[in-house]
Amino acid sequence: MKKIVIAGGSGFLGETLTSYFKSKVEQIVILTRGTPRTDTNNVQFVYWDAENLGDWAKEINNADALINLTGKSVDCSYTKKNKALILNSRIASTKVLGEAIKTCENSPKIWLNSSTATIYRHSLDKKMDESHGEIGNGFSVDVAKSWEKTFFDQHTPNTRKVALRTSIVLGKKGGALPSILNLVKIGIGGKQGKGNQKISWIHEIDFARSIEFIINTPQISGTINIVSPEPTTNTIFMKTLRKVTKTPIGIPLPVFLLKFGAKIIKTETELILKSRNVIPTKLKKSGFQFNFHSLDMALSHLISK
Repeated sequence: MKKIVIAGGSGFLGETLTSYFKSKVEQIVILTRGTPRTDTNNVQFVYWDAENLGDWAKEINNADALINLTGKSVDCSYTKKNKALILNSRIASTKVLGEAIKTCENSPKIWLNSSTATIYRHSLDKKMDESHGEIGNGFSVDVAKSWEKTFFDQHTPNTRKVALRTSIVLGKKGGALPSILNLVKIGIGGKQGKGNQKISWIHEIDFARSIEFIINTPQISGTINIVSPEPTTNTIFMKTLRKVTKTPIGIPLPVFLLKFGAKIIKTETELILKSRNVIPTKLKKSGFQFNFHSLDMALSHLISK
């Protein structure tokens, strides 16, 4: 590949993809609300406001892949204002990228747009895949449905489109893992709530590898789950973290304490208590091989490296 454009690529997932692809492609363009700059010979940051067409749109022309990661973090309290920002940041950026593609003389070969595995219902029993997964209800699900509809409604006949239903990406320097590790280190790394809620996860390297695989696999289109093969439970996840960090004590956190803490740090307990029981059927059937298929292997690699 010669060129990849990553919209909203200055966060954790964008940095993960940039680090992975910078030795594999000739040019990476990051569309950012931050300061335009050139980091290395082949990584360039270009300003956009994620809402309106501008000079940035020309960067999409001749791109091998466009990857959209734009959206306000859901790690916040769901006030009326934040709900609007969460939804609008996703819808507006997706729409304007669709408009930008229409201006291209040579459209991107593929457009990968973020979505979320949270689109599926809370499930303790049934594993959700792309064909038989059951869509849930509530604010987060409504956002995901609107996001995907906006994406697939964009008329881009010469560009293959894939919506990435991603769950928790485990990374050393970003995402949820560092915060959870802090809890473990101070002794409150026990189960959260009942502990039976499922956690679908993926190692940051497999996340990046899966994106590369999708780009290079023409038969993949539509929605796809970006998760490891085996969901775990909250209890096992926390127990494995304590084992890897050699932390003997893990005080559990009941629901009432989680709700109290969520109010203090201005977030939502849904991020912890919703059961995401999601599997990557489409990836596996297409031939993708995970490097980190077990939670123990993934956490040991991330925490020891």
